[in-house]
Amino acid sequence: MSRYLLFNKPYLVLPSFTDPDYERGEIDAPRPALADYISVEGVYPAGRLDYDSEGLLFLTDDGALAHRMTHPTFFHPKTYLVQVEGIPDEAALNTLRRGGISIKEYHTAPAQARLLDSDPDLWPRDPPIRERASIPTAWLELTLTEGKKRQVRRMTAAVGYPTLRLVRVAIGPLRLDDLQPGQWRDATPDEISAVHAMLRQSEQARKPARKKYKR
Repeated sequence: MSRYLLFNKPYLVLPSFTDPDYERGEIDAPRPALADYISVEGVYPAGRLDYDSEGLLFLTDDGALAHRMTHPTFFHPKTYLVQVEGIPDEAALNTLRRGGISIKEYHTAPAQARLLDSDPDLWPRDPPIRERASIPTAWLELTLTEGKKRQVRRMTAAVGYPTLRLVRVAIGPLRLDDLQPGQWRDATPDEISAVHAMLRQSEQARKPARKKYKR
């Protein structure tokens, strides 16, 4: 029977079970990795979450599902809470929403972006972010359907508001909810059914419409 895990990856924990830099001899000691928290054999992350990001990571030993979760054909929403330096104005938010931000070799797709009225109810980060009394901070909720390397950070920087803290709270129908840093749980059957339904819908949306020919 396949396993499907939801894990709250802490800050400065590698999204892999081992440290490749340590294995190559590039550093003297391994950094914290998934093996320090998860003892389930055979599961691997379906998608990535940067070393300096926090929040929801989905792991499974179901190779077919993992492929569909990571292949760009099966786009699906991923939601982040993002603390940024400064208070984004409506023009910056609209730029994020429209997409088309040029980041190296690609242009971003449209995203959902909103400024939160208050700080979200999150655990304290260890170590905390560096705060400057002269520069305020704000929290955004961003939902993307892409997963380019360090995309959220590059997007907020491109509109003038560097990311200070980044927490993923949802992958499609899978939500972090009350899972605390370093904790994991098995996904429920209903959650996995919802993931399959999301991927089917994504696949249908990507199929080109058939042309109708008159006889």
